Amino acid sequence: MSATTIIYLIIQIAAGAIGGNIFAKITQFTLGSLVNSIVGAVGGALGGLIFQSLGPELTGAITIGSVLLQAAIGAVSGAIVTVFASLFMHPIDY
Repeated sequence: MSATTIIYLIIQIAAGAIGGNIFAKITQFTLGSLVNSIVGAVGGALGGLIFQSLGPELTGAITIGSVLLQAAIGAVSGAIVTVFASLFMHPIDY
């Protein structure tokens, strides 16, 4: 793993934790702040690894645009995994 990949992964983990918490706060899908952070961080890491596996041209040199892109990917994937974990733990009854 290169230094750039590790930096991007750290950004995605942090953004995933933030994205999971923010999305849980504005919706009913919450598991508590600590669990939201952990699940969001795992989601950010998974989303980042999937994105980085798409090709090295998507994870080139560190620029402002690439950092914002990695943060957005981490936040969105952290929010998605938080929702799925919340639905798994507290299913919606119809």
